[in-house]
Amino acid sequence: MSRDAHPDLDVELLRQIAAGSAEALGRLYDRHAAKVYGLARRMLARLEDAEEVVQDVFAQIWRDAPRYRHERASVAGWMIMLTRTRAIDRLRARRARPDQGVGVDLSPSLGLMSDDPDPETVAISSRDAQQVRAALEGLPAEQRSLLTLAYYEGLSHSEIAEKTGVALGTVKTRIRSAMITLREALA
Repeated sequence: MSRDAHPDLDVELLRQIAAGSAEALGRLYDRHAAKVYGLARRMLARLEDAEEVVQDVFAQIWRDAPRYRHERASVAGWMIMLTRTRAIDRLRARRARPDQGVGVDLSPSLGLMSDDPDPETVAISSRDAQQVRAALEGLPAEQRSLLTLAYYEGLSHSEIAEKTGVALGTVKTRIRSAMITLREALA
């Protein structure tokens, strides 16, 4: 998603997690939970769903740390991919079972909780978000709109083609081109 301030630290933490270190998992959580939660919250809108996705992602990191390969993706990129996948699973489950969309109103208790990230995390996340926004703004409008449908609304390529009236092959090509452009811009 973006450049991390200490990607080597993340790889080392993942190595320690693979060796069974719960402390390393806690440190990785402290470094990235705000980003994971932010993406899940944007995709899902419901607070409780986003919180469950964060829990699912870090549980999966605990289980899958031995299989992580730094050659394939940065730790932050891998975590964003896990978050996106989990959020899309929730969106699809919500569509399949609309009766599950009714949740408990937690707003009265929100004032009691403080999930405020520390200032350093806010600064890093803000810088990362600015880089991503700038990279997205640099994309042609037709690519940007398709990425929004795929990554923030969780639609499949087929669903995007149906919704937009754009041929399926064109949807796939535009999304792939957009992803290559973003990867280069954020490298």
